[in-house]
Amino acid sequence: MNTQSYPNFYSKSFILDHIRSILDFYDPIVIDKSGGYFQNYLDNGEYFNPGFRQLVSSTRIIVNYALSSLYLEEDKYKAYAKHGLDYLEQVHWQADSELYAWTLDNHKPLDMTQQAYGYAFVLLAYSAAHNAGVRDCQDKIAQTFELLEQRFWQAEFGLYADELSADGVLSDYRGQNSNMHLCEALIAAFEATQDRLYLNRAKQLAENITVRQAGQTDGLIWEHFTPDFAIDWDYNKDDPKNLYRPWGFQPGHQTEWTKLLLAIHQYAPDSELVSRAQSLFERAYLVAWDDTHGGLIYGFDPNGNWCDTDKYFWVQAESFAAAAMLYRETQNQTFLQQYSQLWQYCWDNMIDHEYGAWYRILTHDNQKYSAEKSAAGAKCDYHTLGACFEVLKGL
Repeated sequence: MNTQSYPNFYSKSFILDHIRSILDFYDPIVIDKSGGYFQNYLDNGEYFNPGFRQLVSSTRIIVNYALSSLYLEEDKYKAYAKHGLDYLEQVHWQADSELYAWTLDNHKPLDMTQQAYGYAFVLLAYSAAHNAGVRDCQDKIAQTFELLEQRFWQAEFGLYADELSADGVLSDYRGQNSNMHLCEALIAAFEATQDRLYLNRAKQLAENITVRQAGQTDGLIWEHFTPDFAIDWDYNKDDPKNLYRPWGFQPGHQTEWTKLLLAIHQYAPDSELVSRAQSLFERAYLVAWDDTHGGLIYGFDPNGNWCDTDKYFWVQAESFAAAAMLYRETQNQTFLQQYSQLWQYCWDNMIDHEYGAWYRILTHDNQKYSAEKSAAGAKCDYHTLGACFEVLKGL
């Protein structure tokens, strides 16, 4: 690999340019004048299934634009974010039932299942919008937290349940993914409001997932649990590629927790958080880095054997952000080298240098599966932009 042909990935100017290159793909095509954001794009920016919307994408795009207005100091993005907030409150939110539509077709509810994972991004969207000065969202942050308390919080386990049917029946499924994104959202709620209630809850989730739950699986984080938060080794064992609940250890989730632990450490310094963050990152990278084709694979089994060798955009992005944060915290050059290694891989394979933004998923040997660049609920370049914002903070 000829490193001389690469930009300086760990520079403020490169990161800012890259953020703008992603936004250049979305900006002209994202706003639906009839409400909300378009969410399904081919590589060249053409729409497919234009009427289909999903709550996580609707809220993540709000976050993208709120944070873009903040970090790029461009006021036009506040209007983009406000457009999304209006849609969240007027279309996703069903005032009569006080529930969120998980999916919509042509602005009409399709699936009314209530997902804690979705509420996490509602909380994150309000927090990012408040933090960026898009709108005063303090009341909405508090209201969303209260809904989470009522609908999903399980005090006896110190974690959130996952899924509630439209008529209020709680599913038996328990998982780490919703708790991870709730931890992320709670950190953002603290940043927006300075209310330590949110930071304390984020730390409680982090402790219970990365210490207590991970203590049952040799220090790595398993995805799926029974109703009493015991390890469920068999959930989706026959479906390791499930979009939201894949089987196996997820390298990308180990490195996302690295980020969250270090973020909490910034506000509540604790050397244990740093050592745990470092352990999760180092172990995931050791097992999941593909020496032959580059990049981090998607999943490995309890024995460390790869069970899904696809390359997902978000795994690489979350991991380079985690590497940058570890480097910032420890000054260990290995993390800076891994940061550059990930970027080189992404530069060569995951980034669309013709049309802009990133490809979503590649095969083990880095071939595209389809021409679908972004899809509702699957990708809106939230992870890539967020990772760049995280790196930017330290430059």
